[in-house]
Amino acid sequence: MPPTSRSRSRSRARPGDGALLREEILRAATALLDTAGEESALTLRAVAARAGVTTPSVYLHFASKEALVEAVCLAVWEDLGRRMRDAGAGIEDPYQSMRRRGAAFIRFGLEHPVQYRLLMMRRRPTGGSTWQAADACLDYVGEAVQPCLDAGVLVGDATRIGLQMLAALHGLVALYIAQPDYPWPEDIETMADEVTRMAGLGSALAGRLRGPGPAPGASAFAAGFDALADRLRED
Repeated sequence: MPPTSRSRSRSRARPGDGALLREEILRAATALLDTAGEESALTLRAVAARAGVTTPSVYLHFASKEALVEAVCLAVWEDLGRRMRDAGAGIEDPYQSMRRRGAAFIRFGLEHPVQYRLLMMRRRPTGGSTWQAADACLDYVGEAVQPCLDAGVLVGDATRIGLQMLAALHGLVALYIAQPDYPWPEDIETMADEVTRMAGLGSALAGRLRGPGPAPGASAFAAGFDALADRLRED
């Protein structure tokens, strides 16, 4: 009877092919994770069967399931910074560039919900490198925010504003992943842009209102916003 599984027909890796085998295992694990949508499906035995290798071969490259899950997520995550930079490339206006980069962050998270949940919606682990992915997230957002600070569009502490923007972007991605049955608009692109604009405009105003003195009341806000919107449209 001919072989019925890939593991029976796969030829043994040649010496020096370790890096290629590792990539093959990662591709198999990524496919399993994307198909199942759950970390529990990513057993070393299932990954070995999918890749057409033995389970000990997987152990040679990944000491544990957690190490494999982390590697799968990080392999995708490395693309986030590039996607955000590409989204803002060639746009001279720093505020518009920040909007584009923020929307790219949201799109990326929604395109990779399983990896996003595992890297950004769990407690920071005591070991491993998944925490580096979370820190990289903040760095990427900081890169989008800094030109706005340099241009005077945003005012305040760079780290604090970066955290505020990340909170807004992450909030939409996390809520969409956790509550997909909410009445989300069909055009998620517009939603992503609106959330990014909201966070950017809110930070721009909040930075100028910090300091001593009473906060403006609702009527003052409404009148001020109307006047500001009219003036910005004219400009």
